[in-house]
Amino acid sequence: MTVCAACGHDVSESAKFCPECGAPLARREQSREQRKTVTVLFCDVADSTALGESTDPEALRSLLARYFERMKAIVERHGGTVEKFIGDAVMAVFGVPVVHEDDALRACRAAVEMRDSLPELGIRGRIGVNTGEVVTGTDERLATGDAVNVAARLEQAAEPGAVLIGDETRRLVRDAVELGESRSLELKGKSGRVAAHPLLAVVADGGDRRFDVDIVGRERELRALDDAWQRALSERACHLFTVLGAAGVGKSRLTAEFLARLDGTRVLRGRCLSYGEGITYWPVVEMMLQLGERPADPRAAAAITGLLGESDSPATSDEIAWAFRVLLEQVAPVVCVIDDLHWAEPTLLDLVDHVADWSRDAPILVLCIARPELLDRRRTWAGGKLNATTTLLEPLTSTETDVLIERLLGDAELEPELRGRIAAAAEGNPLFVEQMLAMLAESPSRDVVVPPTIHALLAARLDQLELAERDVLQRGAVEGKIFHRGGVEALAPGEADIPQRLQALVRKELVRPERAQLAGDEAFRFRHLLIRDAAYDALPKSSRAELHERFAEWLGAGVELVELDEIVGYHLEQAHRYRVELGLDDERTRRLGALASQRLAASGTRAFERLDMAAAVGLLERAVALVPEDERSVDLESLLVHTRMQAGDLAGATALADELVERAQQAGDRPRELRALLVRSHVSFLAEGASAELVRPVIEEALEVFAEADDAAGLAEAWDAVMRIEHNACRFRRRLEALEHVIAYAERAGATWLARAARGVRAASYLYGPFPVEQAIAWMHENADTSTFGFAPLGTLEAARGDFAAARAVSAAACERARELGHELVLAGLAMQATEIELLADEPARAAEAALAGVAALEKLGERGWLSTVAAFGAEALYRVGRDDEAWRLTDKAEAAAATDDVATQMVVRQVRGKLLARQGELDEALRLGREAVALGEPTDMLDIKATARVDLATILAAAGLREEAAAELAAGRELYEAKGHTVGVARVDRLLAEQVATLP
Repeated sequence: MTVCAACGHDVSESAKFCPECGAPLARREQSREQRKTVTVLFCDVADSTALGESTDPEALRSLLARYFERMKAIVERHGGTVEKFIGDAVMAVFGVPVVHEDDALRACRAAVEMRDSLPELGIRGRIGVNTGEVVTGTDERLATGDAVNVAARLEQAAEPGAVLIGDETRRLVRDAVELGESRSLELKGKSGRVAAHPLLAVVADGGDRRFDVDIVGRERELRALDDAWQRALSERACHLFTVLGAAGVGKSRLTAEFLARLDGTRVLRGRCLSYGEGITYWPVVEMMLQLGERPADPRAAAAITGLLGESDSPATSDEIAWAFRVLLEQVAPVVCVIDDLHWAEPTLLDLVDHVADWSRDAPILVLCIARPELLDRRRTWAGGKLNATTTLLEPLTSTETDVLIERLLGDAELEPELRGRIAAAAEGNPLFVEQMLAMLAESPSRDVVVPPTIHALLAARLDQLELAERDVLQRGAVEGKIFHRGGVEALAPGEADIPQRLQALVRKELVRPERAQLAGDEAFRFRHLLIRDAAYDALPKSSRAELHERFAEWLGAGVELVELDEIVGYHLEQAHRYRVELGLDDERTRRLGALASQRLAASGTRAFERLDMAAAVGLLERAVALVPEDERSVDLESLLVHTRMQAGDLAGATALADELVERAQQAGDRPRELRALLVRSHVSFLAEGASAELVRPVIEEALEVFAEADDAAGLAEAWDAVMRIEHNACRFRRRLEALEHVIAYAERAGATWLARAARGVRAASYLYGPFPVEQAIAWMHENADTSTFGFAPLGTLEAARGDFAAARAVSAAACERARELGHELVLAGLAMQATEIELLADEPARAAEAALAGVAALEKLGERGWLSTVAAFGAEALYRVGRDDEAWRLTDKAEAAAATDDVATQMVVRQVRGKLLARQGELDEALRLGREAVALGEPTDMLDIKATARVDLATILAAAGLREEAAAELAAGRELYEAKGHTVGVARVDRLLAEQVATLP
């Protein structure tokens, strides 16, 4: 026997169509494993021991036989499958072999009917119902998984005569049932308490849709319906109007809006059922009962009464169709609405065709609502009829979705971020919007989750596909929301008709053509991401692992993609993950992890090089996690520390660097420990404001050890640490030389990210070192990386020669680029540049504003290395605008954050404090600080800060009345500015000299 995919009915192997529902049959592999969400029902006889003791064995056997027969009949009538009888318990599964969107509700209906029928048998029973994910299609059982165990435990916990349902079942049926007071149970084998809900009654067919808000969009479809009805009225003819659309897209809402406009018009409604007895003419029976009339023609009346069971006279299908048409013509004008026509059996479809083709001189609108699968059941539906219209409802546009959310919310408030997430997840499906908003209202954490009703709806739709079509869809789902025909062919080598299957899926509104990303291939996009998820979730984890591995092999065998490493790495990572989850700790699993790590590391390195730090962190963390700790590359882990640091996660970078040091020490691996200590010193430089000199012994040892081992990567990192020492000491020519060593060794080691990073920071040496401004600007134009923010120092250089408009433009562009790249640390640090530019432009208020904002941002990131210097220059700006108390406090902050060897910060702190004290008349201390600042600058080659220190000392000397010494310091400062080509500095000194001469007696 095989099974009908549409209704689950058993069918002979030779049949091409289901005799129950008429659907075309595809051969199904009964033993094929799938993951499904099903509903499991356990029914057991209560007090069975006492019953056996008080009942004759033969009588008991007969009673249990009737009990089993009755329970099995009820289960099957509601579309379930009895898996087995266990003692006097019945286990049934709803969703095997075919999932339906209302499996949970079917199970609840069956449970209530079983409960109510037990007293007639003289038996008391108890029932448990639970919904969850299981594996089906195994040879041993219909369903395997925790959901089965919980259902059994719920049955055991139920009182005699009661039904207990699990929480997932409750979420699926809550609008259709009446429940008692919820209970929290401790169930055997469960680590936590389990919610259970007494099922009292089933009161509805399912959740009610919200029709209390104005319809959104659909103006064109409403006009078409109005036109069809007006045409039927004016021509006194029958018009067949079919509305096709995926579940939840708004077919029912459109119909309700149209019917609301029909003042006084008679409307008859019927719904096709997907299961049950006597379903062929169920919509006709419903309409007959609503109408309450019989045809005037005796023969037609006889056919109708026979259909309704009011007489024993049978009628043929042709007679019933004719009689129904006659009755409609008799009561016209009338609108007949037939819902869920995709479930209709061929006989009912023939009846609708008959009414549409043969009705005469009577205004009748037959409005059919169906999913696109109808066209698979009847490919020529409405074809060739002049009096027929078929329209396909598309998802709402993004603007329409926003309007719908607004209307559904009413007066309620919803954060813009949550609103955006709901709109993105719903992808224009009104039902999805409505149910996600409802779930959000019940979620204490305000999480946007996909309601289980939507999962059930989509899973049911896919489970009713032909096996070959479902296979194609699932293999496409392995690639993602957008997939390629070539990928599907690689994953389904035995399927010869993949193009035909894909076209069938397009017709069914499950996928649509998309622009291909691979040359010479075809691409398709899932109509909704949740459809992709439902198809993928149905695959067993073992199949997912195999398919991801095969897809990665196919991609890596010659496909050209910009992000090939990232995509291949992802699929290898997924294959590894599922094998690990299945407990397969073998050589193949480890190989997959290593290959995935290599691919993701390569992609993460490129992301670092283009300064996309958010992407780099994620990729590199995944790459590291795929490899056991004792096999991880020190190069990869060092890069991850740098990446976290550059992304602004200084705490995370510190923690990882500490872990690297500890693991290397525990392993007794001194070279690895040296590498870890070097990268840890870089983190300390920024996160803790630590002295670069502290790591000098480590650097010296590292240079010796790595040179002896010819370890280029280690030498690159050692010279990088040397660079930081020279940076703090403001010896910028030697800093530049160290960077050249870093670049050479990094390139030799293949550490392109480190080489590029070293190139990027060379600009600071030209900005602050002994290179004239014009030479530095020329170097910047020739060498700076304009694709990142490596051009930022150009702004300060432009300001030094007096072009403040150009300087501000460069500064703004650098900030914008850092913001685009999500580089929070650099963005905060660029406050230093803005502060310098405004100080040079003699705009101290703007300089103070920029510095204070930068200090706040750096403090938030936990950074101290750059913060100290930004705070010091901010104190200078506050001094200039007369905010002396604030200026002093900012020097305290700078001093607390600065390393003892941070010469620039130590100088500026003394300069600002000296001027503040001079302004207050504390001249001796002011002079001491001013002279200390000049002395600190002497060993450096930072010409402009040395010049500024002398100018500031001159200010203090002048305040102390030492005018000749002040003039000498100004002259020395002017000479340094001239050597730097610092036009603005020279002009400032000239003004001060002129002012001093003017005040001489």
